[in-house]
Amino acid sequence: MLLVVDIGNTNIVLGVFDKADLAYEFRIKSDPAKTVDEYGATVLSLLSIKMSSDEKILGAIVSSVVPSLTHVILEMISSHLEVKTIVVGPGIKTGVPVKTEDPKSVGSDRIVNAVAAKTLYGVPALVVDFGTATTFDYIGKDGSYEGGAIAPGLALSVSALVENTAKLPQIELEWPKSAVGKTTVTAMQSGAVIGYVGLVDGLIRKIIEEKGEISHIIATGGNGEMMAKHSALITSYDPTLTLHGLRILYEMNVA
Repeated sequence: MLLVVDIGNTNIVLGVFDKADLAYEFRIKSDPAKTVDEYGATVLSLLSIKMSSDEKILGAIVSSVVPSLTHVILEMISSHLEVKTIVVGPGIKTGVPVKTEDPKSVGSDRIVNAVAAKTLYGVPALVVDFGTATTFDYIGKDGSYEGGAIAPGLALSVSALVENTAKLPQIELEWPKSAVGKTTVTAMQSGAVIGYVGLVDGLIRKIIEEKGEISHIIATGGNGEMMAKHSALITSYDPTLTLHGLRILYEMNVA
């Protein structure tokens, strides 16, 4: 079985694949203060709960946007699972040419999503990944990664608002009944959540204006389901897009 690991700023998402099928999925907090052994104990415990005694991890692939955690997770896999690990980065086969001014600066998670979108959905495609930051990644008609946009994530935006005001409370990120809030909380939900869909659709419209019609506009990430439900332009929601992208990359790079 294959272990795929997506190291993000807020969470580390792990998936276990049996060939092309995602058998198990786990989510743990990204914590640079944790040691190799602490992560090892957590991951081994989660795997033991789900996996049967005759199931075994035979390989791994890691994508990371947190350099301080990359080495820790790689060492954890090496010492506790004892398998060879592929790291998504320069030199890896992707099948997606990167046509940006500085290809090496593009986050590995964005390339993983581009590979998944191209392989599973077709092109042209746009992936909107709702994480700590919200990324918009465009894959052109020729299958190349052409760039995109990066916006502050929904939760991050609300946290910044709360932290920098004296009286505004922390709120649940849920769709309000009305755009005209009757309380401070519902007014904030209107501005943050309904307003964020406006940001998303506005950027998508601008990208379509520049690039032409886009066959597939795919949402993924933590708030992707809610955003996809209320967006006028997102065509599908795929919560495991990144994990499948990692699986595809592993298969491409292991002969």
